[in-house]
Amino acid sequence: MKKIVTFGEVMMRLAPPGFAKFNQAHSLNVVYGGTEANVAVSLAYFGCKTTHVTRFPDHALGRAAAATLRYHGVDTDHITFGSGRLGLYFLETGAVSRASQIIYDRYDSAFSLIQPGDFDWEAILTGADWFHWSGITPALSQQAADCLQEAIQTANRLGVTVSGDIYFRSNLWKYGKKPQDILPALTAGCDLVLGNQENFEELYGVKADSFEDACRGMQALFPRNRYFTDTERQSISASHNRLVAKLFDGAKTYSSDVYDITHIVDRIGGGDAYLAGLIYGLSVKNDPQYAVEFGAAATALKHTVEGDANLVTVPEVEAVVGGDKSGRLRR
Repeated sequence: MKKIVTFGEVMMRLAPPGFAKFNQAHSLNVVYGGTEANVAVSLAYFGCKTTHVTRFPDHALGRAAAATLRYHGVDTDHITFGSGRLGLYFLETGAVSRASQIIYDRYDSAFSLIQPGDFDWEAILTGADWFHWSGITPALSQQAADCLQEAIQTANRLGVTVSGDIYFRSNLWKYGKKPQDILPALTAGCDLVLGNQENFEELYGVKADSFEDACRGMQALFPRNRYFTDTERQSISASHNRLVAKLFDGAKTYSSDVYDITHIVDRIGGGDAYLAGLIYGLSVKNDPQYAVEFGAAATALKHTVEGDANLVTVPEVEAVVGGDKSGRLRR
Protein backbone atom coordinates (compact mmCIF):
# COMPACT_ATOMS: atom_id res chain seq x y z
CA MET A 1 0.00 0.00 0.00
CA LYS A 2 1.53 3.29 -1.12
CA LYS A 3 1.65 6.16 1.40
CA ILE A 4 0.88 9.62 0.01
CA VAL A 5 1.09 12.84 2.03
CA THR A 6 -0.66 16.04 0.95
CA PHE A 7 -0.43 19.55 2.43
CA GLY A 8 -2.80 22.47 2.03
CA GLU A 9 -5.84 24.40 3.17
CA VAL A 10 -9.29 22.84 3.45
CA MET A 11 -12.28 25.17 3.10
CA MET A 12 -16.02 24.97 3.56
CA ARG A 13 -17.88 25.08 0.25
CA LEU A 14 -21.35 26.64 0.36
CA ALA A 15 -23.55 26.23 -2.70
CA PRO A 16 -27.22 26.68 -3.60
CA PRO A 17 -28.89 23.32 -4.27
CA GLY A 18 -28.81 22.06 -7.83
CA PHE A 19 -28.32 24.75 -10.44
CA ALA A 20 -29.96 27.60 -8.51
CA LYS A 21 -28.41 31.06 -8.67
CA PHE A 22 -27.22 32.85 -5.54
CA ASN A 23 -30.22 35.18 -5.61
CA GLN A 24 -32.58 32.19 -5.62
CA ALA A 25 -30.98 30.44 -2.64
CA HIS A 26 -32.81 29.97 0.66
CA SER A 27 -30.36 27.29 1.81
CA LEU A 28 -26.77 26.31 1.03
CA ASN A 29 -25.28 22.83 0.83
CA VAL A 30 -22.07 22.30 2.82
CA VAL A 31 -19.04 20.44 1.46
CA TYR A 32 -15.45 20.50 2.77
CA GLY A 33 -12.62 20.44 0.28
CA GLY A 34 -9.30 21.82 -0.92
CA THR A 35 -7.16 20.97 -3.90
CA GLU A 36 -4.55 18.90 -2.04
CA ALA A 37 -7.09 17.27 0.28
CA ASN A 38 -9.14 16.31 -2.78
CA VAL A 39 -6.09 14.44 -4.09
CA ALA A 40 -5.75 12.63 -0.75
CA VAL A 41 -9.43 11.62 -0.67
CA SER A 42 -9.33 10.31 -4.23
CA LEU A 43 -6.18 8.27 -3.57
CA ALA A 44 -7.77 6.84 -0.42
CA TYR A 45 -10.61 5.52 -2.60
CA PHE A 46 -7.93 3.98 -4.85
CA GLY A 47 -6.65 2.00 -1.88
CA CYS A 48 -3.63 4.13 -0.95
CA LYS A 49 -2.73 5.15 2.59
CA THR A 50 -3.16 8.92 2.56
CA THR A 51 -2.32 11.60 5.10
CA HIS A 52 -3.44 15.20 4.82
CA VAL A 53 -1.58 17.90 6.75
CA THR A 54 -3.36 21.18 7.48
CA ARG A 55 -4.49 23.52 10.25
CA PHE A 56 -8.11 24.14 11.23
CA PRO A 57 -9.73 26.60 13.61
CA ASP A 58 -10.23 25.13 17.06
CA HIS A 59 -14.00 24.99 17.04
CA ALA A 60 -16.86 22.78 15.87
CA LEU A 61 -16.54 23.63 12.16
CA GLY A 62 -12.82 22.82 12.16
CA ARG A 63 -13.56 19.50 13.87
CA ALA A 64 -16.31 18.77 11.33
CA ALA A 65 -13.93 19.39 8.43
CA ALA A 66 -11.37 17.01 9.97
CA ALA A 67 -14.09 14.42 10.55
CA THR A 68 -15.06 14.62 6.88
CA LEU A 69 -11.52 13.73 5.84
CA ARG A 70 -11.50 10.79 8.26
CA TYR A 71 -14.87 9.64 6.91
CA HIS A 72 -13.30 9.37 3.45
CA GLY A 73 -10.36 7.32 4.71
CA VAL A 74 -7.72 10.05 5.07
CA ASP A 75 -5.37 10.00 8.08
CA THR A 76 -5.78 13.22 10.08
CA ASP A 77 -3.26 12.51 12.86
CA HIS A 78 -1.02 15.41 11.80
CA ILE A 79 -3.75 18.06 11.53
CA THR A 80 -3.39 20.88 14.06
CA PHE A 81 -6.00 23.27 15.49
CA GLY A 82 -5.64 26.88 16.57
CA SER A 83 -6.71 30.48 16.13
CA GLY A 84 -8.12 31.93 12.93
CA ARG A 85 -11.18 31.10 10.89
CA LEU A 86 -12.26 28.43 8.44
CA GLY A 87 -11.84 29.59 4.87
CA LEU A 88 -15.04 29.65 2.80
CA TYR A 89 -15.96 29.61 -0.82
CA PHE A 90 -19.37 30.03 -2.40
CA LEU A 91 -20.23 28.14 -5.59
CA GLU A 92 -23.02 28.86 -8.03
CA THR A 93 -23.17 25.90 -10.43
CA GLY A 94 -23.72 26.94 -14.02
CA ALA A 95 -25.47 25.08 -16.80
CA VAL A 96 -25.35 25.20 -20.60
CA SER A 97 -24.41 28.81 -21.51
CA ARG A 98 -24.42 30.12 -17.91
CA ALA A 99 -20.97 29.82 -16.34
CA SER A 100 -20.35 28.65 -12.80
CA GLN A 101 -19.21 31.32 -10.34
CA ILE A 102 -16.98 31.10 -7.27
CA ILE A 103 -16.62 33.72 -4.53
CA TYR A 104 -13.77 33.23 -2.02
CA ASP A 105 -13.84 34.34 1.61
CA ARG A 106 -10.61 32.99 3.09
CA TYR A 107 -8.63 35.95 4.48
CA ASP A 108 -6.96 35.27 7.87
CA SER A 109 -7.84 31.59 7.80
CA ALA A 110 -6.35 29.30 10.42
CA PHE A 111 -4.21 27.66 7.75
CA SER A 112 -2.72 30.96 6.55
CA LEU A 113 -1.47 31.58 10.11
CA ILE A 114 0.77 28.49 10.25
CA GLN A 115 4.42 29.04 11.14
CA PRO A 116 7.64 27.27 10.15
CA GLY A 117 8.30 24.50 12.62
CA ASP A 118 4.61 23.83 13.29
CA PHE A 119 4.82 20.40 11.67
CA ASP A 120 7.32 17.62 12.29
CA TRP A 121 7.98 16.85 8.64
CA GLU A 122 10.59 14.24 9.49
CA ALA A 123 8.00 12.17 11.33
CA ILE A 124 5.22 12.89 8.82
CA LEU A 125 7.24 11.96 5.73
CA THR A 126 9.27 9.03 7.06
CA GLY A 127 8.02 5.96 5.20
CA ALA A 128 6.04 8.03 2.67
CA ASP A 129 6.23 7.32 -1.05
CA TRP A 130 4.86 10.62 -2.36
CA PHE A 131 4.30 14.23 -1.24
CA HIS A 132 1.92 16.57 -3.08
CA TRP A 133 1.44 20.36 -2.92
CA SER A 134 -0.14 23.12 -4.99
CA GLY A 135 0.58 26.76 -5.81
CA ILE A 136 -2.35 27.85 -3.64
CA THR A 137 -0.48 27.15 -0.39
CA PRO A 138 2.46 29.57 -0.92
CA ALA A 139 -0.02 32.20 -2.16
CA LEU A 140 -1.71 32.46 1.23
CA SER A 141 1.14 33.77 3.40
CA GLN A 142 4.91 33.87 3.69
CA GLN A 143 4.65 31.49 6.65
CA ALA A 144 2.70 28.97 4.58
CA ALA A 145 5.31 29.21 1.82
CA ASP A 146 8.09 28.65 4.39
CA CYS A 147 6.30 25.60 5.85
CA LEU A 148 5.92 24.17 2.36
CA GLN A 149 9.62 24.70 1.66
CA GLU A 150 10.43 22.79 4.87
CA ALA A 151 8.23 19.92 3.70
CA ILE A 152 9.74 19.74 0.21
CA GLN A 153 13.31 19.85 1.53
CA THR A 154 12.53 17.06 4.00
CA ALA A 155 10.87 14.97 1.27
CA ASN A 156 13.90 15.44 -1.00
CA ARG A 157 16.27 14.39 1.76
CA LEU A 158 14.19 11.29 2.57
CA GLY A 159 13.84 10.24 -1.07
CA VAL A 160 10.08 10.90 -1.23
CA THR A 161 8.71 11.70 -4.70
CA VAL A 162 7.32 15.25 -4.84
CA SER A 163 4.60 16.58 -7.14
CA GLY A 164 3.61 20.22 -7.48
CA ASP A 165 0.52 21.72 -9.11
CA ILE A 166 1.91 25.16 -9.98
CA TYR A 167 -1.39 26.77 -11.02
CA PHE A 168 -0.99 29.66 -8.63
CA ARG A 169 -4.28 31.72 -8.50
CA SER A 170 -2.81 35.18 -9.06
CA ASN A 171 -5.58 36.96 -7.10
CA LEU A 172 -4.57 35.19 -3.86
CA TRP A 173 -1.08 36.75 -3.55
CA LYS A 174 -1.74 39.60 -1.11
CA TYR A 175 1.27 39.60 1.24
CA GLY A 176 3.80 41.48 -0.86
CA LYS A 177 5.38 38.61 -2.78
CA LYS A 178 4.77 37.55 -6.36
CA PRO A 179 4.57 33.94 -7.54
CA GLN A 180 7.86 34.50 -9.40
CA ASP A 181 9.52 35.27 -6.04
CA ILE A 182 8.44 32.06 -4.33
CA LEU A 183 7.56 29.28 -6.79
CA PRO A 184 10.96 28.67 -8.46
CA ALA A 185 12.59 27.44 -5.23
CA LEU A 186 9.61 25.17 -4.55
CA THR A 187 9.49 23.84 -8.11
CA ALA A 188 13.18 22.95 -7.95
CA GLY A 189 12.32 20.23 -5.43
CA CYS A 190 9.67 18.55 -7.59
CA ASP A 191 9.84 15.28 -9.47
CA LEU A 192 6.51 15.93 -11.23
CA VAL A 193 5.13 19.33 -12.25
CA LEU A 194 1.57 20.11 -13.37
CA GLY A 195 1.63 23.20 -15.58
CA ASN A 196 1.48 24.53 -19.12
CA GLN A 197 3.62 26.58 -21.50
CA GLU A 198 2.12 29.85 -20.29
CA ASN A 199 2.96 28.98 -16.65
CA PHE A 200 6.52 28.03 -17.55
CA GLU A 201 7.09 31.32 -19.40
CA GLU A 202 5.33 33.58 -16.88
CA LEU A 203 6.89 32.03 -13.77
CA TYR A 204 10.31 30.88 -14.94
CA GLY A 205 10.99 32.69 -18.22
CA VAL A 206 10.98 29.47 -20.25
CA LYS A 207 9.89 30.30 -23.81
CA ALA A 208 9.11 27.49 -26.24
CA ASP A 209 6.98 26.68 -29.26
CA SER A 210 5.60 23.42 -27.88
CA PHE A 211 4.74 21.77 -24.57
CA GLU A 212 7.56 19.26 -25.01
CA ASP A 213 10.15 21.97 -25.72
CA ALA A 214 8.91 23.94 -22.73
CA CYS A 215 9.35 20.86 -20.55
CA ARG A 216 12.92 20.42 -21.77
CA GLY A 217 13.56 24.06 -20.91
CA MET A 218 12.20 23.44 -17.42
CA GLN A 219 14.47 20.45 -16.99
CA ALA A 220 17.46 22.59 -17.90
CA LEU A 221 16.48 24.98 -15.09
CA PHE A 222 15.37 22.35 -12.59
CA PRO A 223 17.24 19.06 -13.16
CA ARG A 224 15.18 17.23 -10.53
CA ASN A 225 11.99 17.68 -12.58
CA ARG A 226 11.32 14.34 -14.25
CA TYR A 227 7.67 14.46 -15.31
CA PHE A 228 5.51 17.28 -16.64
CA THR A 229 1.79 16.99 -17.14
CA ASP A 230 -1.28 18.99 -18.06
CA THR A 231 -4.83 18.61 -19.30
CA GLU A 232 -6.29 20.46 -22.27
CA ARG A 233 -9.94 21.36 -21.85
CA GLN A 234 -12.37 22.57 -24.51
CA SER A 235 -15.37 24.22 -22.84
CA ILE A 236 -18.21 23.84 -25.29
CA SER A 237 -20.60 24.93 -22.54
CA ALA A 238 -20.83 24.79 -18.75
CA SER A 239 -22.47 21.39 -19.20
CA HIS A 240 -20.29 19.99 -22.00
CA ASN A 241 -16.49 19.81 -22.02
CA ARG A 242 -13.91 17.82 -23.92
CA LEU A 243 -10.54 17.06 -22.39
CA VAL A 244 -7.34 15.19 -23.04
CA ALA A 245 -4.32 14.66 -20.76
CA LYS A 246 -0.63 14.57 -21.60
CA LEU A 247 2.50 13.52 -19.72
CA PHE A 248 6.12 14.15 -20.70
CA ASP A 249 8.75 11.92 -19.07
CA GLY A 250 11.92 13.52 -20.45
CA ALA A 251 11.97 11.30 -23.51
CA LYS A 252 8.45 11.29 -25.00
CA THR A 253 4.95 12.65 -24.51
CA TYR A 254 2.13 10.28 -23.61
CA SER A 255 -1.45 11.31 -24.40
CA SER A 256 -4.78 9.97 -23.21
CA ASP A 257 -7.98 9.33 -25.10
CA VAL A 258 -10.19 12.38 -25.64
CA TYR A 259 -13.11 12.44 -23.21
CA ASP A 260 -16.36 14.03 -24.34
CA ILE A 261 -18.21 14.92 -21.13
CA THR A 262 -21.67 15.92 -22.23
CA HIS A 263 -23.65 16.29 -18.98
CA ILE A 264 -21.43 17.77 -16.28
CA VAL A 265 -22.72 17.35 -12.74
CA ASP A 266 -19.83 19.09 -10.92
CA ARG A 267 -16.51 20.10 -12.49
CA ILE A 268 -14.92 21.42 -9.28
CA GLY A 269 -11.91 19.27 -8.38
CA GLY A 270 -11.46 17.86 -11.86
CA GLY A 271 -7.77 18.71 -11.95
CA ASP A 272 -7.28 17.19 -8.50
CA ALA A 273 -8.98 13.99 -9.69
CA TYR A 274 -6.62 13.88 -12.67
CA LEU A 275 -3.54 14.30 -10.50
CA ALA A 276 -4.71 11.63 -8.07
CA GLY A 277 -5.17 9.23 -10.95
CA LEU A 278 -1.79 10.12 -12.40
CA ILE A 279 -0.07 9.67 -9.02
CA TYR A 280 -1.76 6.29 -8.64
CA GLY A 281 -0.63 5.19 -12.10
CA LEU A 282 2.97 6.32 -11.61
CA SER A 283 3.44 5.20 -8.01
CA VAL A 284 1.51 1.93 -8.03
CA LYS A 285 1.85 0.81 -11.66
CA ASN A 286 5.03 2.73 -12.66
CA ASP A 287 3.62 3.01 -16.19
CA PRO A 288 3.39 6.49 -17.82
CA GLN A 289 0.84 5.50 -20.48
CA TYR A 290 -1.35 3.73 -17.92
CA ALA A 291 -0.99 6.72 -15.58
CA VAL A 292 -2.10 9.35 -18.08
CA GLU A 293 -5.03 7.18 -19.25
CA PHE A 294 -6.07 6.40 -15.69
CA GLY A 295 -5.82 10.06 -14.70
CA ALA A 296 -7.89 11.23 -17.66
CA ALA A 297 -10.58 8.62 -16.99
CA ALA A 298 -10.61 9.59 -13.31
CA THR A 299 -11.19 13.26 -14.08
CA ALA A 300 -13.90 12.38 -16.58
CA LEU A 301 -15.69 10.44 -13.83
CA LYS A 302 -15.21 13.31 -11.35
CA HIS A 303 -17.43 15.48 -13.55
CA THR A 304 -20.27 13.10 -12.63
CA VAL A 305 -19.68 13.28 -8.84
CA GLU A 306 -21.08 16.05 -6.65
CA GLY A 307 -18.65 17.74 -4.25
CA ASP A 308 -14.96 18.62 -4.41
CA ALA A 309 -13.45 15.13 -4.27
CA ASN A 310 -13.61 12.16 -6.62
CA LEU A 311 -15.28 9.26 -4.79
CA VAL A 312 -14.68 6.51 -7.35
CA THR A 313 -12.71 3.28 -7.13
CA VAL A 314 -9.98 1.72 -9.25
CA PRO A 315 -12.35 -0.78 -10.93
CA GLU A 316 -14.71 2.06 -11.88
CA VAL A 317 -11.87 4.04 -13.46
CA GLU A 318 -10.37 1.02 -15.20
CA ALA A 319 -13.76 0.17 -16.70
CA VAL A 320 -13.78 3.58 -18.39
CA VAL A 321 -10.14 3.20 -19.47
CA GLY A 322 -11.16 -0.14 -21.00
CA GLY A 323 -13.83 1.55 -23.11
CA ASP A 324 -16.97 1.06 -21.01
CA LYS A 325 -18.37 4.59 -21.12
CA SER A 326 -22.00 3.57 -21.45
CA GLY A 327 -23.03 4.20 -17.86
CA ARG A 328 -25.07 0.99 -18.06
CA LEU A 329 -26.82 -0.04 -14.83
CA ARG A 330 -24.79 -2.53 -12.79
CA ARG A 331 -26.50 -5.15 -10.61
